[in-house]
Amino acid sequence: MSADEVRALMSAPGNSHLTWNTPLSEEHAARLITACGPAPGARIADFGSGWGELLMRLVEAAPGSTGDGIETDPDAVARGQLLAAERGLTGRVRFHEAPAAGYPGGGYDLAVSIGSSHAWPGGTTGALKALRAAVRPGGRVLFGDGFWEREPSEAALEGLGAEPGDFGPLLGLVRQAETAGLRVLQVTVADQREWDLFESAANIGQGERWALAHPGHPLHAEVTAAVDARRTGYYGGYRGTLGLAYLVLSS
Repeated sequence: MSADEVRALMSAPGNSHLTWNTPLSEEHAARLITACGPAPGARIADFGSGWGELLMRLVEAAPGSTGDGIETDPDAVARGQLLAAERGLTGRVRFHEAPAAGYPGGGYDLAVSIGSSHAWPGGTTGALKALRAAVRPGGRVLFGDGFWEREPSEAALEGLGAEPGDFGPLLGLVRQAETAGLRVLQVTVADQREWDLFESAANIGQGERWALAHPGHPLHAEVTAAVDARRTGYYGGYRGTLGLAYLVLSS
C-alpha cells in the first residue's frame, strides 16, 4: 500500500508546479496553438487531457469554441473543473471521466492527444486512427508522442522501464501519421531545457519538496528513494535519448 501512497504523493494532478504534464514551454505551447488554428466556434476534444491546460488555452484562442476533456484520473478532472471555473470557462470546457478509447464523440474540428497513445489498443497506430476518425473532414489533430532521439542504452531502458520497440525514430512517427491518412503540417520536439525543467518540476521536484516539508513522516525514506531512483533514471539514463514530438496534422 505504501507504494501506492508514494505514487499519489508524487502524482502530477496534485503538483502545482506543473502547468502541463509534458515537457513544454510557454513559447512552444503558443506556437502549437497558432499552428492548430482553432476557428471561432470550433469544437475541440483532448483525449487524455489531464487537467486540460492546453485544451483551455485552445478554447480561449477561439471565441465561441467549446472543448471536451476526456480523462480517467478523477484528481486531474477535479483540478481541470476548478481551473475552468476560475477562468470563466465552465460550460465551454467540459470534462468527461472516461477512457479515451471508449469515448463516443466525433465530428470535432480539432482533436488533441499528448502522451496518451497507450490509451488505445495498438498504441500509436491505434491512437492516430482514432484521432483521425474523431475529426471532421479537413479537421486537425495535435498529437504528442515519444520517439528515440538515439539508440537507447540499457541504462535508458532501465530508467524508463521500457523496451527498445516501445518507441521508434522521429521519421517513423511521421510515417505512421501519414499511414493513418493524416498530412503533417508541423513537427516540433521538446528541447533539452523543456525536458530538464519538466523532470525537475514533476516527480523529482514534487517528491523532493514533499520530503523536505515532512522530515519525520513514515513515508519519508520511501519517497526519498523514489526521487533518487527517478533522478538516476533520467540523468543517468534516458536524458537526451527519449524525445517527445508534437505533430500538427490535417485530415
